[in-house]
Amino acid sequence: MDVVIDRAPDYRAFGEEIDEVKRRALARIGPEDVRYVKRLNRFSRAMEVLGRVLIHISPEPITFTLGVGALWLHKQLQATEIGHTALHGAYDKLEGAEAFDSRKFRWDTPIDEESWREGHNVKHHGNTNVAGKDPDIHFGPARLTKQTPAAPHQRFQLAFMVAVLAPNFAFLMNTHFTGLNDVFFDNGLEQKLDVLPDRSRASKLQAWKRSLRKWVPYYLKNYVFFPLLAGPFFWKVLLGNWLAETMRDVYSAATIYCGHVGDDVESYPVGTKARGRGHWYAMQIAATNDYEVSRPISILCGGLDRQIEHHLFPTLPPQRLREVAPEVRAICERHGIEYKTDSWGRTLRKALRHVGNLGRAAGAREGMREAIREMA
Repeated sequence: MDVVIDRAPDYRAFGEEIDEVKRRALARIGPEDVRYVKRLNRFSRAMEVLGRVLIHISPEPITFTLGVGALWLHKQLQATEIGHTALHGAYDKLEGAEAFDSRKFRWDTPIDEESWREGHNVKHHGNTNVAGKDPDIHFGPARLTKQTPAAPHQRFQLAFMVAVLAPNFAFLMNTHFTGLNDVFFDNGLEQKLDVLPDRSRASKLQAWKRSLRKWVPYYLKNYVFFPLLAGPFFWKVLLGNWLAETMRDVYSAATIYCGHVGDDVESYPVGTKARGRGHWYAMQIAATNDYEVSRPISILCGGLDRQIEHHLFPTLPPQRLREVAPEVRAICERHGIEYKTDSWGRTLRKALRHVGNLGRAAGAREGMREAIREMA
């Protein structure tokens, strides 16, 4: 009879293999990637023109719907495969890709670029699911891991994430990354704040400034300027723009929810630190989900169906993440590191079920406290 002995992973060897995958992938980045993003950006801009024209001139629902769909394609690509990738620095210093340099790129979403780079690239990617370091373990009043302390309002958080956060995802992500959430919410942790250094008047003004400098021009363009061009059909263009915006937000929310949320997704208490680079890689993988979709759907997700690979190599363009995914999976299997992947639908259901369970746990805890107070 064979005896199976469980052994702790050799994190050093694991890290060296992952580093080698990264080295080879980075060496392949070049003109092909520049051509890809330029071609995709031209397609995106063409969809914007087509969508806005069709929404303006549509005499009936079919043309109007086609216009909304085309405008959504533009917004989705700009937010994910193009924008998210560019702001991660994937095209920095590549000849011919100057327009996509992370320090200059302006994406067609209502999220402040500077705030996003600081909150997402540095805080989230450097400390995935670590309480006190990663602000993404909660979005405003929503608790996404057990590391965020329970609060009474969280009993309604599943409804909030589905009915409020998802259809207004980009708008509320701007409040998250600029620090406006810190102005209005307490994260329940000892340091209280995720983004702002304090709640001084100067810090609050900075949060408002960063939020408004993106919101004002973006929403004036989409909800005032283009609708006004339609004259008496203002309402129709306004509706079309709002529908495309909401479709982008719901799709993006469904993409993001899957990445780091679920009963089997690891989260880490305050003070957790990796014991070397290989262990850090393993922590990223444990705190991350992949999910399986077709190539066109993956492009609309910005490659975040390869979330594990993205967290190992955040500056790789999505097409390179898709290339290295089989190799990363094989390395994980060799070293006994769990590599979580499933269909998008099951992964999303798992994430939402986890959020609902956390909300019910918060409600049960509050009910217990109320009972104790009554007994006293």
